[in-house]
Amino acid sequence: MHAAVVVFPGSNCDRDLAVAFEAAGAKVSMVWHKDTKLPDGVDIVGVPGGFSFGDYLRCGAIAANSPICREIVSHTEKGGYAVGICNGFQVLTETGILPGALLRNAGLKYICKTVGLKVETSQSAYTEGYNAGDVIDIPIAHHDGNYFAEDDVIAQLKSEDRIAFTYTDTPNGAKADIAGILSANRRVLGMMPHPERAADAGHGGTDGQALFRALTGALTPA
Repeated sequence: MHAAVVVFPGSNCDRDLAVAFEAAGAKVSMVWHKDTKLPDGVDIVGVPGGFSFGDYLRCGAIAANSPICREIVSHTEKGGYAVGICNGFQVLTETGILPGALLRNAGLKYICKTVGLKVETSQSAYTEGYNAGDVIDIPIAHHDGNYFAEDDVIAQLKSEDRIAFTYTDTPNGAKADIAGILSANRRVLGMMPHPERAADAGHGGTDGQALFRALTGALTPA
């Protein structure tokens, strides 16, 4: 599997994401936000966490207008895979690749801790390493992680089995406890928690490993 990890000014989880991909057996290319093309043969684009462009305007809004994001939109429209984590999830909603928006946390404070996530579906390349109903421990670190969408969008996500993860105890006020969602073709995942920070036992947990290993298995030709 060939993964491209995008780097914006203010990204701070790009290296963590690259290491998690590599540990799962992927080849990784780092891509600068001003690049206009993805490397040849890319299977999946990783949009990392951090504070792209200082979170000015809205979180992810400036990054979503970077040249590379036009290429990411094209990549996903052609059926390519992409995962956005934390700020990366915000970027994917700002580009319109995923529905909804990430609002200020309900408590109006930055939250950094490990939380319980319930795996809502195993029917995706990202979650097939888990069983639906599994509860995993994954860190969060965000100020604007309160997922919001109109009721009809939430209903559609539920009816199409596109809610990937929910919080067992919602820390930020997210509607329907949503922590991560899938695109209509199930090839794009956006999630606020950080699985790349739970992919190494030396860093306190390994519950995120299955996500990266499942991806590698799903996107690597036999």
